[in-house]
Amino acid sequence: MPKILDVLDPGFHAGLKNMLAARREADEDIGEAVRSIIADVRENGDEALIALTARFDGFAPTARSLRVTAEELEQAAEKCEPGTIEALKIAAARIADFHRRQLPEDMDYVDDQGVRLGLRWKPMSSVGIYVPGGAAAYPSSVLMNAIPARTAGVERLAMATPTPGGVHNPLVLAAAHLAGVDEVYSVGGAQAIAALAYGTKTIPAVHMIAGPGNAYVTEAKRQMFGIVGIDMIAGPSEILVVADNLNDPAWIAADLLSQAEHDAASQSILVSDDRGFADRVCGEVERLLAKLPRASIAGASWRDHGCVIIVNSFTDIAPIIDLIAPEHLELAIDDADELAARLRHAGAVFLGRYTPEAIGDYMAGPSHVLPTARSARFSSGLGVLTFMKRSSLIGCDAESLAAIGPYAATLAEAEGLDAHAMSVALRLDRNRR
Repeated sequence: MPKILDVLDPGFHAGLKNMLAARREADEDIGEAVRSIIADVRENGDEALIALTARFDGFAPTARSLRVTAEELEQAAEKCEPGTIEALKIAAARIADFHRRQLPEDMDYVDDQGVRLGLRWKPMSSVGIYVPGGAAAYPSSVLMNAIPARTAGVERLAMATPTPGGVHNPLVLAAAHLAGVDEVYSVGGAQAIAALAYGTKTIPAVHMIAGPGNAYVTEAKRQMFGIVGIDMIAGPSEILVVADNLNDPAWIAADLLSQAEHDAASQSILVSDDRGFADRVCGEVERLLAKLPRASIAGASWRDHGCVIIVNSFTDIAPIIDLIAPEHLELAIDDADELAARLRHAGAVFLGRYTPEAIGDYMAGPSHVLPTARSARFSSGLGVLTFMKRSSLIGCDAESLAAIGPYAATLAEAEGLDAHAMSVALRLDRNRR
């Protein structure tokens, strides 16, 4: 049974705090193992990738076969169901349309003192996309990472994906071809992250790495940050559903299970103002679990990390939601917009009874790569700006330097940085001659 927390219980806040503080990932210390893999790849390049792939994925590629051929990418769709390819194309078009609307505009103006100021946005030159390929294959993750990067204007997109037994998932390759990925490599795990970061003879280094992965991939991204940029440190998936008794309990139960089936460490939380309705939802969860192929995973997630929060009304729940800062937030209530307007912290908000989280995972348009583990308090989901950087523009002429330069020199002297002050003062002195 999931944890039950009632806002009227004197121990509610302590219980909520304990739930948020509980670790949902294994305590296994993998830092040293990942560090060793990274060092091996950095020192031995392709040779290390081949040996590690044989060890972890059960097949021994050659340096040449590490890269998927252009022909394999082009022909992958032929091995897939036409209906699935059509769905991928529709999703890709929607994702591209949404992200085109995020493209920022440069700024360039002259202020009242005559100083030219601005911002110039440029895409990153090269990005590596990591796509899981072990326990499950996710062509949707290819689209949700690669299309925003391509829309941003990234010139080179390289993708790494594990291929257990040397067998590619054709849908993943088809999605890569559809999304405009330039290179696909048959390598996974921490070794893939190291290869993308440092480069090998076969895999040129990239400037940034994005995409989800297991604990080893996540730790490798953490250790490689600074050598390359990364999108985020992502943990197990999570969902919070706010639902009243006007909902069908089976709908809400399915929504909770949609994230629970990802991983036994995932977390599903129900917030309701009706204890009887919440009980019916829990009953539907058990009924639906019996039908799920991934019932053992979803059941463990619901049993070990699931939570039901009972509130008096939805009027005062914004602070509770903001404290949890969920990755996915469903507002299955009448006035979803009003509540959403009062919230600060959520990765993605799904408005109304007919907007299940799964629509966001596949078809809506925004990327499904979102902040987890309460990091929505300070970060955002992946988008076009993830793959862009801005440079400031500053331009003075003699007159505008004369207007603001003396103040800059004063502050530099106050900080004891005399060469800073001198670099301004010499120009001011020349202007006075």
